[in-house]
Amino acid sequence: MAPINETFEYDLVVIGGGSGGLACAKEAVGHGAKVAVLDFVKPSPRGTKWGLGGTCVNVGCIPKKLMHQASILGEGIHEAQAYGWNVSPEQATINWPALVEAVQNHIKSVNWVTRVDLRDKKVEYVNGMGYFKDAHNVVAVLKNGTERVLNTKHVVIAVGGRPRYPHIPGALEYGITSDDIFSMPTPPGKTVVVGAGYIGLECAGFLKGFGYDVTVMVRSIVLRGFDQQMADIVSSAMVEKGINFLHKTVPTSVEKNSEGRLVVKYRNAEGQEGAEECDTVLFAIGRTALTEDLKLENADVKYNDDNKKIPVNEREETNVDGIYAVGDVLDGRPELTPVAILAGRLLARRLLASGTDLMDYSDVATTVFTPLEYGCVGMSEETAVKEFGEENVEVFHAYYKPTEFFIPQKSVRYCYLKSVALREGDQKVVGLHYVGPVAGEVIQGFAAAVKSGLTMKILMNTVGIHPTTAEEFTRLNITKRSGVDPTPATCCS
Repeated sequence: MAPINETFEYDLVVIGGGSGGLACAKEAVGHGAKVAVLDFVKPSPRGTKWGLGGTCVNVGCIPKKLMHQASILGEGIHEAQAYGWNVSPEQATINWPALVEAVQNHIKSVNWVTRVDLRDKKVEYVNGMGYFKDAHNVVAVLKNGTERVLNTKHVVIAVGGRPRYPHIPGALEYGITSDDIFSMPTPPGKTVVVGAGYIGLECAGFLKGFGYDVTVMVRSIVLRGFDQQMADIVSSAMVEKGINFLHKTVPTSVEKNSEGRLVVKYRNAEGQEGAEECDTVLFAIGRTALTEDLKLENADVKYNDDNKKIPVNEREETNVDGIYAVGDVLDGRPELTPVAILAGRLLARRLLASGTDLMDYSDVATTVFTPLEYGCVGMSEETAVKEFGEENVEVFHAYYKPTEFFIPQKSVRYCYLKSVALREGDQKVVGLHYVGPVAGEVIQGFAAAVKSGLTMKILMNTVGIHPTTAEEFTRLNITKRSGVDPTPATCCS
């Protein structure tokens, strides 16, 4: 099919070959557009680089979930003996190089499939660093240093972000980030994780599951942006697993001692100083949007000076006609792969197929893959109280006991869930929160229910699947306001 607008070389150029950019590009060619995708990965300070597909595929969701699964399997070996399996937990140790090889082989296969998919769909892939010459001309700096100008009607910025390093001595020289952990050739050993967001906690969780000593350094609070009661439960469950937390603490330097080990010096909120000797320092203190190399000023595109992110309106439009942005580069939007994918598809439909649907950024479900997982959708309890007033919010909650935990006598102390609802009428549910096994699988279905206007009346009249942990949402009937103990007596009544 001929290009939609013959006055431009391309109908759409996408800068960034991650989830959001690729989804937008593939949707666009499906509607007859001529599309090019620019993608280039700068090596991390430790020299790590990867192929096409963006953060999620290469150094995010996919390798993280695979390593989390490896950790769960290790725990399962210890539990299997209680169930009658003739296994020897004492011999169960992680082969780090073998794990890394398996994970990286899968990633490389995804990289290859992604390139083949672009070719089959007639999306032009340009392995080059993109920047703006002006609003309708994007320059691709190719690997050999030559430049190529792509003239286009529309531009979508989907460059995502990369981890930040703290401005302390030794951080860049000795530290790593999530960009590096999944492909490290040697075992990480004793690890200090600096940062207590979801990335830091997830990495700390699977490393401890592999048998490595882990310390998490928390500057302010755990899981900022999430429900804080649930965040405290998650971190307490990690402490129970043997993960050490240093609260209200920031690193001041990273050094290498005479034995070749790293020493992280730190200071807490009271001014007390200390040091932690380790083999690996992993920084997980946040991410910065990759906008500095785009030369946005050439196209007059505005961005946030603090985090380098780009503000857009409800149509993902920047301040410049014809220039849009999707994914983690957006200011004030959830940094989640499925969000970027759907936003990219909807944007392409509006640009090229008379689509009218806008991306709904509310009630987006997510899961933190810590050893005891945390899934949630909708508002935190704090946000609901702030928006509606404490007197207008009812919180239903319960502890529960997963059936599969009984025989190996696993701790059920932190298996907990709650529903944040409005008090009026049928009590509309505005937030669901769950800590326990397979949280992502549990919360996904309930996310659709919340988007559809779920009420406590409906939830309480839904028959659960027994015995499952997801069923516990249908059994919620005790409110925090009542003061009644939310601990169940039995599982079947």
